[in-house]
Amino acid sequence: MPKTAIFQDYFLVRGGAERLVLTLAEGFPGTTLVHGYRTGETYPAEAFPDDTRSLELPHVLRRRGVHLPALALAFAAQRRFAAGFDLRIFSGVVAPLAAPARGRGLNVFYCHTPPRFLYDLKEHYRTPRRNPIRRAAREVMMAWFEARYRAAIERMDVIVANSETVRERIRRYLGRDSVVVYPPIDTDRFKGGKVGDYFLSTARLEPLKRVDCIIEAFRQLPEERLVVLSGGSERARLEAMAEGHPNITFRGWVEDEELAHLVGGARATIYVPQAEDFGMSPVESMAAGTPVIGVAEGGLRETIVDGETGVLLPPDFTTGDLVAAVRAMTPDRVLAMRGACEARAARFSRERFLQEMRALIEEASRR
Repeated sequence: MPKTAIFQDYFLVRGGAERLVLTLAEGFPGTTLVHGYRTGETYPAEAFPDDTRSLELPHVLRRRGVHLPALALAFAAQRRFAAGFDLRIFSGVVAPLAAPARGRGLNVFYCHTPPRFLYDLKEHYRTPRRNPIRRAAREVMMAWFEARYRAAIERMDVIVANSETVRERIRRYLGRDSVVVYPPIDTDRFKGGKVGDYFLSTARLEPLKRVDCIIEAFRQLPEERLVVLSGGSERARLEAMAEGHPNITFRGWVEDEELAHLVGGARATIYVPQAEDFGMSPVESMAAGTPVIGVAEGGLRETIVDGETGVLLPPDFTTGDLVAAVRAMTPDRVLAMRGACEARAARFSRERFLQEMRALIEEASRR
């Protein structure tokens, strides 16, 4: 077994990227895991490998505006340390800057997406600034980071994309080819139960996840229940939207066991993000036999089979489209989709992920 290190930006929440990294660490025994920092909202300490090292980025440097360059410099300073390993796996936007030069050992980059704030969603992230000095400073910082990010990508021996959607972004924006290995889903953890009387939203409460569209639909569906999980920067605004609508409940972050229980008992999961990279939530839902109301863009086109394991709304869907999809998801229709959902989810298992990653790394090592 090669001496292995995994580098991940940070562990901020209980997200898909964080879970993938911990799965990789389990699949490569003796791995050293290096991350920028960890918060209390992510996975518990016992989920991490014994040799876990934090760069302990100070709280003062985690603020917007200084976070990106501070973390970039912290990881770039790890290049000599990283060179001491035979196999180096990088995950995230900033961690790849720790990659040493090619030639000794193997640099593998698992790309969830090229930085969207630099490429396809650049205008979305470019907030209007009245102060021209700050605006200019931001542009300089982004150019500085992009140059270092591109240099790090050139040091990679192998690039893995989490979906065909991301593979195309890598080709378009970074000029590199990649191999698709879908993320791991712990499908055995999710079991279907009696079809419940509620719909479930599991997306993080961030603008690109479009949870506000879901809440707006349920404001028009007082007879249907919506349970909203997770947290994020939009939580206060979304709770204000739902005020006066007792059919909409916010639960925040929940433990894995409770998440599996809620997914298994839902009538359907609703997940409609903008151009999602991959999206683990729909696959977890299908693993429990619970269909998904999704949107026909991004990675969801690779997981949800329209009409068989759920419904794919058009990219320009309206509130009325979502209301109609909810009303059409009757208990009988949910039960009819259960077998197809479970079969579809089995294609994204944890075992399949580790097998494909090991095979890819073994092949690259022989070159």
